[in-house]
Amino acid sequence: MGGMAQENLGEEQQGEAPLDALHHVAIPVRDVAGSVEWYRATFRCRVAYQDDTWALLEFANVRVALVVPEQHPPHLGFLTPPTEAERFGPLTPHRDGTRSIYVTDPAGNAVELLADE
Repeated sequence: MGGMAQENLGEEQQGEAPLDALHHVAIPVRDVAGSVEWYRATFRCRVAYQDDTWALLEFANVRVALVVPEQHPPHLGFLTPPTEAERFGPLTPHRDGTRSIYVTDPAGNAVELLADE
């Protein structure tokens, strides 16, 4: 594994584009408020956003979205240049001020492309 890290670092140093950034991992929950309470009591994290259908928790190295499946699919969310995300269709504005589009990977997993604005 150390060899891969060195290889990737070498590519970036040679002028390659930087690696894409994972913005969040979204997991399904039945009760957003109860889940937020549990995560805050169990881990050191902060709430970046919360409503009745989803919450975004910030940890030192990742964000976790707690989502109600009827409103939001479980997914991986990646920061993407707006022009790249728009290749898949029009971006949808969200309550938290972000814009994104959902796509599906070859295995059927939902992937959210968030405009890095």
